Amino acid sequence: MGFRPFIYRLAAKYGLSGFVCNLSTGVLVEAEGSPESLEIFRDMIRTKCPPMARVFEFSVEETAVTGRTGFDIQSSLSGRGASTLISPDIAVCEECLSELFDRSDRRYRYPFINCTNCGPRYTIVDAIPYDRANTSMKHFELCVDCRREFEDPGDRRFHAQPNACPECGPSVELFDASGRRVVERDAAIEESIHLLKEGRILALRSLGGFHLAVDAKNDTAVRELRRRKGREEKPLALMAPTLEKIRKFCYLTPEEEWQLRLPTRAIILLQRIPEEEIAPSVAPGNRSLGFMLPSTPLHYLLLLDHFEALVLTSGNHSEEPIVTSNADAMARLGKIADYFLVHNREIQQRCDDSILRVVEHRPRLIRRARGFVPAPVLLKVPTTKQILACGGELKNAVALSRAEEVFLSQHIGDLDNPLAMDFFGETISHLSNVLEIEPEVIACDMHPEYLGTKWAQEQAGLPLIPVQHHHAHLAAVLAENQVEEPAIGIILDGTGYGLDGTIWGGEVLLGNCHSVTRHAWLRPFPLPGGAAAIRQPWRAALSVLNTSYEGDFLRLQLPLFEALSTDMIDIVLDMISKDINAPLTSSCGRLFDSVASILGIRSEVTYEAQAAVELEMSADESEEGLYRESLKGFCPRGELDWTSMVVQIVSDINKEVEVSRISARFHRTLAEMFVVSAISAREHHEIRSVGLSGGVFQNRYFLTHLSRRLEEEGFVVLTHSKVPTNDGGLALGQVAVAAAQLRSVS
Repeated sequence: MGFRPFIYRLAAKYGLSGFVCNLSTGVLVEAEGSPESLEIFRDMIRTKCPPMARVFEFSVEETAVTGRTGFDIQSSLSGRGASTLISPDIAVCEECLSELFDRSDRRYRYPFINCTNCGPRYTIVDAIPYDRANTSMKHFELCVDCRREFEDPGDRRFHAQPNACPECGPSVELFDASGRRVVERDAAIEESIHLLKEGRILALRSLGGFHLAVDAKNDTAVRELRRRKGREEKPLALMAPTLEKIRKFCYLTPEEEWQLRLPTRAIILLQRIPEEEIAPSVAPGNRSLGFMLPSTPLHYLLLLDHFEALVLTSGNHSEEPIVTSNADAMARLGKIADYFLVHNREIQQRCDDSILRVVEHRPRLIRRARGFVPAPVLLKVPTTKQILACGGELKNAVALSRAEEVFLSQHIGDLDNPLAMDFFGETISHLSNVLEIEPEVIACDMHPEYLGTKWAQEQAGLPLIPVQHHHAHLAAVLAENQVEEPAIGIILDGTGYGLDGTIWGGEVLLGNCHSVTRHAWLRPFPLPGGAAAIRQPWRAALSVLNTSYEGDFLRLQLPLFEALSTDMIDIVLDMISKDINAPLTSSCGRLFDSVASILGIRSEVTYEAQAAVELEMSADESEEGLYRESLKGFCPRGELDWTSMVVQIVSDINKEVEVSRISARFHRTLAEMFVVSAISAREHHEIRSVGLSGGVFQNRYFLTHLSRRLEEEGFVVLTHSKVPTNDGGLALGQVAVAAAQLRSVS
């Protein structure tokens, strides 16, 4: 981050002598001068440090005067007991961008331009301290000009470890799908632009892995990309060269503009303008588009003055980890991409794009990866042991703790294929190595069949702490907000192994990081087919109707029945009545799916939570009604009975009430049920804080409405903004639970 040159220039400004160097435990400065100058120097370090730097601890002690003259930047000193942090990858800065398009600059159109204020970090480093010898840039010998910059403390590129130029640094090449090199260097970029304009699919090697790119306004190309990638309907990410271009396609709030501009360069989910010209196949059935600004010089060279937007989706087959190496890309993406724009700077650690949404003026991470990892989340109370947390089965991310710091890994993905499990193991090894953390305890999900749990059980010699899934969710939101006191937890998701052996997913918990009790839960219903009901929400919908009408529902006239044969219905009802592969669940996610299916919105899905997403998208946000009859006599403890609400939904369908109004009423009524339950918990336990966590809270409309209602009732509402509310944040909660339990026995 240029911290040592910052110290050097500061010392020179105030006439101080001494030195600065990197240690594994931080940055060491020895400065000698007048008391007045030293006091100003100390204050400036605290208040004027480089823009991407974060000072977590600052200590000063006096030592004997040495009479040293001049101020030096000394070589880094390695050692055990590391506490230095590694910066996330940083988007290209404005100064480098200006040089990139300056014909008189020696780095004109050089796709790897960077300085101490920008460029790759985490994805190129394999050890600390963060020096060139410990990065993938060690293979590129600095030329005379780059060496002079690198060694000049007054230069913007002083000790910029990825520093390079066209003479001495990485370069790009273009290959076709057969592996034949077509052209190299700047000509490769120009030819790639031409190919994209022709509608070809380009595999592009970026910072943390490959992207697959097509022209975002060419619907034929987008549909072909979907067909080859095996991604039927899930929205695709977009990149535009400027904010002005994004404004052409989406409405932007000031907070969203701010998030787009940040050097994290996350994908921001934005409300689309209905008349926009983006290809319909980019995000079918969705009111939102996911846009990001360019993060690398190569992205700018491809987009600026050539495209209003490109589809830039992860370079992988659906559900596999992103591809990083050139050889692997040719092998795994050869049947998807027509051409490959590659480079020869190795990626030490794969890292996908981060995704977030601004809700209630705060960023809400959906996927935490490039730009955020490995920056730590800070605990209020330090852990007594170094803990490895294995996360969940879906949207997996692992975590390592060191005192008060918790380092969450980048998004790993679903652990249901061998490549993902390989990535899981590689990530644990890499993070442990670069942070010099040796786990003393492992925390994992309580589900015995989760692959991360099985991996944890195989690690001989380390104590294992299983953590109940929804307790981890509550602990994650408490830890992120640095709350140690007991809270009410409204934890809503799709699937979690419950303490009673059933599938939880709609819980009101009471407790803290150490322990919880279950205050209330959505009334359980059978899930015919188990995992099959997740892919086919009509199964869960039949079960919900069967429960709501006590078996007498086939007389109803519903859109759902039009697509189902008598045999399909009979088989599912038989599974329910005979308890054959129909586990009970209190899952709020499955209830959302069921209502979407009952309304005829979506009865089969092609990606996770598609039915619930489309139900949210259908809601009329101007609707103020709710199903009040279902709240009369409603019991706020134990089972929260939603059956009366479902009966009223069916009644509205028969009255031909607009689906948009029914959807909104469902969201509002369900939120009210949890508000009533929280009030009940407060009355019995005198707790005023409510933590909201779980994948259901990715639903902007539901999160907004529930949060506001809780605040109206006088609650302090705790939500996520530093880690995902979905299972991507579980590892933080697992660390917090394990740490609390270890403290209680120490």
